[in-house]
Amino acid sequence: MSTPLNGKLVTVFGASGFLGRHIVQALAKRGYRVRAAVRRPDLATHLQPLGAVGQIMPVQANLRYRWSVDRAVQGADAVVNAVGILAPSGKQTFDAVQAFGPRAIAEAARAAGLAGITHVSAIGADAESSSAYARSKAVGEAGVLETLPGSVILRPSIVFGPEDDFFNKFAGMARFSPALPLLGGGETKFQPVYVCDVAEAVARAVDGELSAGAVYELGGPEVKSFRDCLEETLEVTLRKRVLLPVPFPVASAMGKVFQMLPMAPFTADQVELLKSDNVVSDAAKADGRTLEGIGIAPATLAAILPTYLDRFREHGQYDAHRPA
Repeated sequence: MSTPLNGKLVTVFGASGFLGRHIVQALAKRGYRVRAAVRRPDLATHLQPLGAVGQIMPVQANLRYRWSVDRAVQGADAVVNAVGILAPSGKQTFDAVQAFGPRAIAEAARAAGLAGITHVSAIGADAESSSAYARSKAVGEAGVLETLPGSVILRPSIVFGPEDDFFNKFAGMARFSPALPLLGGGETKFQPVYVCDVAEAVARAVDGELSAGAVYELGGPEVKSFRDCLEETLEVTLRKRVLLPVPFPVASAMGKVFQMLPMAPFTADQVELLKSDNVVSDAAKADGRTLEGIGIAPATLAAILPTYLDRFREHGQYDAHRPA
């Protein structure tokens, strides 16, 4: 049985991406009409079955073209920005997508009469970071809050789920490689957060349940080292691989070479990110600016990873049930 529509329209930028599609689903379940603002609407038809007939409509929008942003926001009751890239590609640079793009969305929303938007950033956003990714995230946050101080900023740690680019990547590498790289020795701390939990937080922000002008940090229930994450990946996929420590200087040099390839396993900038832990701060915990603080019990890696990494087992998802 479909949820009755509530009459409100939400524009979601980056709707066809990993996190975006889950945000669309969470909003559709609440009865919102969703305008999925994406660069390629013809590649976003997978979103429409997430809601009722006519509830989700892809439209063309590119953060590098302000007129398309204005058009996508026109008439919306709320706006969500979930656009993000892990590495630059062509004209899709960190500055264009993550630094200046959020300000353009906020300016369009302000012109449309909105008091704020919901902006997805990342833990580690820092204007002084040695990582271009982290600096661009900080500039994007500042642009949103300067333009619309009533906005809500959500900073997730590393996000996991069926289409993630972390656990899937290393599980895929383990199919062919006898060793997996522990960049920087594998000591970097993460707080992996389930994509559906992040999407739920976004939906609650759209509902008006989160504090305007606040920055929330979203992490899962467990802090895991890089090594822990790879070990859990191997455990779920039933594979034994050597975990090979790679010092940061060597990893950076490798990243500079890899980033020139079409499908780079990692880049030099991503190595820079790994030099800092990616966990929820004590200040956010004390202020209740976390998933638990807004009433969401985050899912564990152990509960979710087997639901999508089992395909990387030697004989697929039924490998665990093979007779000895």
